[in-house]
Amino acid sequence: MSRAVVSSYGMRTFARKWPVSGAGQLRRTYAESVTMQSASSAAEPGNRRILLVEDEQTIADVVRDYLLQAGFQVDVAGDGFSALNLAATRQPDLVILDRMLPGLDGVEVCRRLRQSMSVPVIMVTALGTEDDRILGLEMGADDYVTKPFSPRELVLRVKSVLRRSVKEFSPEPPVELAGFELDPASRTVTHRGAPLTLTVREFDLLAFMLRRPNQVFSREELIKAVWGWDFGDLSTVTVHVRRLREKIEVNPTKPELLKTVWGVGYRFDAKGDGRGGH
Repeated sequence: MSRAVVSSYGMRTFARKWPVSGAGQLRRTYAESVTMQSASSAAEPGNRRILLVEDEQTIADVVRDYLLQAGFQVDVAGDGFSALNLAATRQPDLVILDRMLPGLDGVEVCRRLRQSMSVPVIMVTALGTEDDRILGLEMGADDYVTKPFSPRELVLRVKSVLRRSVKEFSPEPPVELAGFELDPASRTVTHRGAPLTLTVREFDLLAFMLRRPNQVFSREELIKAVWGWDFGDLSTVTVHVRRLREKIEVNPTKPELLKTVWGVGYRFDAKGDGRGGH
């Protein structure tokens, strides 16, 4: 019997089959690798609590060690129900959520988290199809990582999402436009006086577009500016635009604010009359 685990050396990432009895050696190998990382990275962003939801113990141990070395506090859950209980009691700053879990799968856990809190979620999936990634995003995930993955890359993704979700990393001034009042410091936004409940990436996308009204941006430009990725699955942008429209438009299928410019990208129309209802 063997388990598929992630392995990373420098920039190389690959899947390796390890016997269950070899898990101790795997952890020792990763511990030696982790100690070589720069001590300065451990302080950024500092003392944030991560909930890691992963049923494969070897993978959970490796990812937990990388997160601890990076300066995070880490709680670990091995199934969906335990994850929901820990999220309610520990109030994490971010959740790393495996897609395939016993009992309650990651998509349902993400959906339930979204009903009770606005914590950022990074979905980890071994299912590499576009439909599966879109499903996770539509349930409210802010980001996703596909197995096999580099633990170092995952830590960088965690830091990227947290920088955008924690108010001290958002020093930009408030913006008021087209009935919106958006305050990056408090991570709050209202539309015509009604508060909007947005995920981290939805908030960042709206903030970016509000500051640049009547300008067209391609999906490639948005994924770099809002997500901070030099490359990535462009369907991520498409899904977030669709979700954002559902919260700010009267009729999301006929948007008046966040418009599609066919063959080019998206534009925020400052003269639109859309009124959010969520």
